[in-house]
Amino acid sequence: MKIIRCPLNGPRPLLEFVSAGEVRAVPDADCSDAEWTAYLYTRRSVPAVRREWWCHTPSGYWFVAERDTASDEILKTYDAAALAGSDT
Repeated sequence: MKIIRCPLNGPRPLLEFVSAGEVRAVPDADCSDAEWTAYLYTRRSVPAVRREWWCHTPSGYWFVAERDTASDEILKTYDAAALAGSDT
């Protein structure tokens, strides 16, 4: 069974988590419809290390995981507060 290290709850089975996609910068509120559509639907599909939103569903705790999409290995997890002030 795959284990994910939750920053709040420690090592837990994958079944307790959901992924919500890549961490990306949100466009400005006055962006065009085309920019908003690209933000919602366009994803990079090349294998790489990505920062993704993950949630430990029993506790409702959201955090960030760095995952290698080629190997599906989770390299690092950390509290989302660490993103504050970053350009994502």
